[in-house]
Amino acid sequence: MSWIVDLFKTTKPVIAMVHMPPLPGDPGYDAEKGMAHIVEHVRADLDALQSGGVDAVMFSNEASLPYLTDVEQITVACMARVIGELRHQVRVPFGVNVLWDPYASLDLAKAVDASFIREIFTGVYASDFGLWNTNAGKIVRHQHAIGAGNVRLLFNIVPESAVYLGGRPLVEVARSTAFNARPDALCVSGLTAGKETSQQALEEVKAAVGDVPVFANTGVRISNVDQQLAVADGVVVGTTFKRDNHIWNPVDPQRVEEFMAVVRKIRG
Repeated sequence: MSWIVDLFKTTKPVIAMVHMPPLPGDPGYDAEKGMAHIVEHVRADLDALQSGGVDAVMFSNEASLPYLTDVEQITVACMARVIGELRHQVRVPFGVNVLWDPYASLDLAKAVDASFIREIFTGVYASDFGLWNTNAGKIVRHQHAIGAGNVRLLFNIVPESAVYLGGRPLVEVARSTAFNARPDALCVSGLTAGKETSQQALEEVKAAVGDVPVFANTGVRISNVDQQLAVADGVVVGTTFKRDNHIWNPVDPQRVEEFMAVVRKIRG
């Protein structure tokens, strides 16, 4: 658990999502606006989040819908360009999440000196993106082969838009993942981005994995953050910080400031 305080300089950290617009190769990419527009969009969101006092940020290709589980090289290259151009403006610890490809996330993290990644590392799923398989042993060996052993791994054990093929109870998944894969943290999610993480699921997972940090991964907002942080060791926040609470809108600085004011009171 001590790595959380070492990295984020606080207990119960708030990791804010920096969602990139559709990138080249994505169906929604706007070729007329080009990469310069993406850089400026991300710059504005990054500034708003940091000014509002978040503890960390995580860059993600959230708008690369529909997602791939074997991401194309152009996606990683474009994300590296955006982060590289803005790297000197990042004042808080940061991570990356290339949806949904843990190898790509590790490669990007190594390239831009990110401190952590969040991914699906374990399990086999029936998903909106087809049959979804993983190989945690191979992924972790790739991590060390590329010299990324210092990158913290946040295991999402409730994959969005997917179900475990084996139908195992979440508590069993959490317990066996903690034993077999030695994650730096577990993330518990709702069905999709912006959907509230079940309080019961958080409590059950936290009780099952002992000292392994547990993050509430989706749907954290001012109205429930006190309950979520009463159990979770941190939260990942995206939609809540957007204007009008809509995932594809820009970050609203006032929403960030109001949320972080509540979190500071909770942390004392």
